[in-house]
Amino acid sequence: MAAMAAMAAVRWGRGGRFWRYARSSAGAAAAAGQQDYDLLVIGGGSGGLACAKEAAQLGRKVAVVDYVEPSLRGTSWGLGGTCVNVGCIPKKLMHQAALLGGLIQDASHYGWEVTHPVPHNWRKMAEAVQNHVKSLNWGHRVQLQDRKVKYFNIKASFVNEHTVRGLTKAGKETLLSAEHIVIATGGRPKYPVHVEGALEYGITSDDIFWLKESPGKTLVVGASYVALECAGFLSGVGLDTTVMMRSIPLRGFDQQMASLVTGHMASHGIHFLRGCTPLRVGRLPDGRLQVTWQEHASGREDSGTFDTVLWAIGRVPETRGLNLEKAGVRINPDSQKIVVDAREATSIPHIYAIGDVVEGRPELTPTAIMAGKLLARRLFGGSSVLMEYDNVPTTVFTPLEYGCVGLSEEEAITRHGQEHVEVYHSHYKPLEFTVPEREAAQCYIKMVCLREPPQQLLGLHFLGPSAGEVTQGFALGIKCGASYEQMMRTVGIHPTCAEEVSKLHISKRSGQDPTVTGC
Repeated sequence: MAAMAAMAAVRWGRGGRFWRYARSSAGAAAAAGQQDYDLLVIGGGSGGLACAKEAAQLGRKVAVVDYVEPSLRGTSWGLGGTCVNVGCIPKKLMHQAALLGGLIQDASHYGWEVTHPVPHNWRKMAEAVQNHVKSLNWGHRVQLQDRKVKYFNIKASFVNEHTVRGLTKAGKETLLSAEHIVIATGGRPKYPVHVEGALEYGITSDDIFWLKESPGKTLVVGASYVALECAGFLSGVGLDTTVMMRSIPLRGFDQQMASLVTGHMASHGIHFLRGCTPLRVGRLPDGRLQVTWQEHASGREDSGTFDTVLWAIGRVPETRGLNLEKAGVRINPDSQKIVVDAREATSIPHIYAIGDVVEGRPELTPTAIMAGKLLARRLFGGSSVLMEYDNVPTTVFTPLEYGCVGLSEEEAITRHGQEHVEVYHSHYKPLEFTVPEREAAQCYIKMVCLREPPQQLLGLHFLGPSAGEVTQGFALGIKCGASYEQMMRTVGIHPTCAEEVSKLHISKRSGQDPTVTGC
């Protein structure tokens, strides 16, 4: 009986490379053409694209395989990965829209005659953001073409340690082989599958940025940076927003700073349901959603009505459909993330993994980009430079932004012992807040240092306007091993919020209240 489907045979070719041949369903041997690459990258996100483009610039033959499985709500997007399509880029733009709303409130204090209330048009904002994202999708396609990187819009899975099978939406199969393979598939939002109605009625960050109409009154479930950032911009554009948190906010971040972040959000109209977990979600006759939850402390059930429920309870790596076992690639069975060494190599030496899909790596776009570039340079450029994952700066784009680099106070104490850690801190009031008389109780800076002179900086935490811009500047100092003494000798730029870092002279150990400073 003839074979039911096309079979592929892969054998060694000259120079240790791989050649692809195909057998037809009738069994007749016929060459199907060479699909032979120096590097095959699975995943067209920030890290994968950076790695592919760098390898191509070094003269190698490179292919990128990328495929977006639509969300449960049917949302899909183009080339560029999470950051470009459903992460950093649309998030920052909607955060900016929210900040502008606050500036409009301040404008009258600075002499602008603004008639209130000023309505916000979600549809117009969403269209502008989505158009920009689509332009980035196109830009990535053009960049790959310019660098002669072959792009395949196919869903990939391993056949063996050197060969990948790709399927198009129409079911057409392509076999690709390469000397080196990089897995950069990232992750997707997690659904609480145990909650009745969660899959049917909830959305995630995969959907919120692509909504054509306003989500209306929204319940955000989760306490991650994704949850708080989304809640922040939703409230900032005038929507009634509630955050439901099971436990602590911003797990993994400095908890004093996390408390200040949520305190600021609560003082600006965002409702918090603390110590609660959802039980079920149902659709009411008027189309709205009724959510029932349980309060942990009392065991009591309560409910509320919302237009939208946004799940932001974490992410899962995109590894399940890759057939990694066929290639022998080892994963952590609990997290499903890929285990790699310092060179980003998996359990199979010529298969690598970078970005959010990797166990123990920061889930941050810039780290994936740099890791991808450095990997390509090691493979094809003669470099030996490894990616350093310590002292990576980041910012949480909540209404009052939180930037940090290095260790949290808790991490510093765990690593060095409380008796060896000194923390300098201060509240401050941005000059921009003075004229409109904005509340600045949560504007705060903390510097975590070793107590022994010269008091090397271990971490810097900044809560206030433009936190990302401020933190990026000080990240270099911490990366280079700067000390508290050096920081205090650094002249600030006046009048800025960043200059407040060089005024931190009150130690937490002293018991003094940090002075509220201003320009």
